[in-house]
Amino acid sequence: MSGSYDDSVGVEVSSDSFWEVGNYKRTVKRIDDGHRLCSDLMNCIHERARIEKTYAQQLTEWAKRWKQLVEKGPQYGTVEKAWHAVMSEAEKVSELHLDIKSALMNEDFEKIKNWQKEAFHKQMIGGFKETKEAEDGYRKAQKPWAKKLKEVEAAKKAYHAACKEEKLAISREMNSKADPALNPEQLKKLQDKVEKSKQDVLKTKEKYEKSLKDLDYVTPQYMENMEQVFEQCQQFEEKRLRFFREVLLEVQKHLDLSNDVSYKNIYRELEQNIKTADAIEDLRWFRANHGPGMSMNWPQFEDEEWSADFNRTLSRREKKKASDGVTLTGVNQTGDQASQHTKHSSVSSSEKNQSYPTEWSDEESSNPFSSTDANGDTNPFDEDASPAVEVRVRALYDYEGQEHDELSFKAGDELTKTEDEDEQGWCKGRLDNGQVGLYPANYVEAIQ
Repeated sequence: MSGSYDDSVGVEVSSDSFWEVGNYKRTVKRIDDGHRLCSDLMNCIHERARIEKTYAQQLTEWAKRWKQLVEKGPQYGTVEKAWHAVMSEAEKVSELHLDIKSALMNEDFEKIKNWQKEAFHKQMIGGFKETKEAEDGYRKAQKPWAKKLKEVEAAKKAYHAACKEEKLAISREMNSKADPALNPEQLKKLQDKVEKSKQDVLKTKEKYEKSLKDLDYVTPQYMENMEQVFEQCQQFEEKRLRFFREVLLEVQKHLDLSNDVSYKNIYRELEQNIKTADAIEDLRWFRANHGPGMSMNWPQFEDEEWSADFNRTLSRREKKKASDGVTLTGVNQTGDQASQHTKHSSVSSSEKNQSYPTEWSDEESSNPFSSTDANGDTNPFDEDASPAVEVRVRALYDYEGQEHDELSFKAGDELTKTEDEDEQGWCKGRLDNGQVGLYPANYVEAIQ
């Protein structure tokens, strides 16, 4: 049976049992592990808080960028308002995730940090006071029993050696009887050796048995003392386990937005905004303001002999009509002048209530939402981008794609960068097998 040796008591540890001398170190080590687990849990929460903050920032940036694009685009009615509400949802959810980040750091992280400081007391010479107390307690409990165990081991060793010597003496005597060269005096010495070895066996056996009885006598007290120290370690560990459970429940409450009233209200409001979108109303509004429903002063016969007073009256009438809608005037001031048709558009009372940019028109060539594709295949929201110069790069590290649109490669692999790094630190590239996808920009270097 293989075993290890405990230098503290000089006894060979022959099994994995807790009762073996020195095996208590596993329970003592658990105290140090508890301190390390507190640090690990704090690092875990800190990393999650960073993720929440990054997600909130990305939501805000996404909402800001698309809100600007939607606001600059063609405003056709309530559906665009509903689209705008989606951006507002992102901003509100971003605020909630910032609140989660703050709760994780200001409450959960600090709570663990303070508990760790109160539960573990560092010593000047290193280590923790709690670890040393447990170590000393186990040593004190084991010392009497370990001393008796050492005597047992010594007695056993002496007994086994005497038995071995006895067998050797008997073997020599048996062989001497068959040897005619030995004289009676030599034979007598061998016989005496056998007799002496038998007496040694009896003495060492008696001592061995006595040492075992002495060990059995102190064993109950040994077990009681060891149990007492063990329970103290258990109580200390129980405090840590219960505290961790309490903290993790707090973390769960902070992460779970499903029971947050404000979170539910965000999507309840978003649903209401989307449901208020009315396609028929939007089409009716566009017909009235940009289609056949617009008012029109159709051309009519005009007498060339108009008086100045009549012209002034007509002008006032035209101005009144202009305040109600679109008018077309054709006034022939003289018989020599050609009829001039001027289109005047004004915003109706219903249109004034809509929050649409007045600077936009269908003819604006600079409008990022206009599309020149007659079939509607071009995405009106794609930003213009000049084609990037393809560059050959070499991977510095291994990377395993986490999403379907990411590339995977090994350190030393070469690929082609097709688009430069974006604000999030990603580049677009193409592997030699033709696969196209994203990869971290700092994982590669340009090939000189």
